[in-house]
Amino acid sequence: MPEMTETNGQADKAQAVELTNAANQQPVKAKLPKRLLALLSLLTLASVSGLMAKQGVLFCMLTLLMVIAVLGRQKAGLYMLRGYTIIQLALVSLLPVILYDPDNLVAGPSTFHLGDWQGKLPDWLVFTVLILLALVQVWIAFTPKVKAYCHIKNSMNIMK
Repeated sequence: MPEMTETNGQADKAQAVELTNAANQQPVKAKLPKRLLALLSLLTLASVSGLMAKQGVLFCMLTLLMVIAVLGRQKAGLYMLRGYTIIQLALVSLLPVILYDPDNLVAGPSTFHLGDWQGKLPDWLVFTVLILLALVQVWIAFTPKVKAYCHIKNSMNIMK
């Protein structure tokens, strides 16, 4: 009987030492997900092109600050990214309703100019692509890997 008590005591001590070592170790840092990197690159490219075209300058600056906050692993950046994607999905989904004008008989395919090339695409195709891009953006923003990457809990000040 005394041997069982010593064995159990040693096992308890070993388990306590393992728990203490696990508590003292630094938390494992999550790597930047590739999908998030691609999304942030796309947002950065869109913001820089908006700044160069001088269209929506304030919105472009806020988007760039959001990108910096997400790269800085800020929870505030994650919340801003998620809110941004949900609002974008809602607006893009409502775009066909907003742009619907039954009095305009000229409404038809959208025309795109790329240099000398001129392409025409039907509006439903353009709206479908925009909605799918917004859905992919929402999917990326709400993945567990992105949540694990943005772990720093501090105030909503993205400039820290």
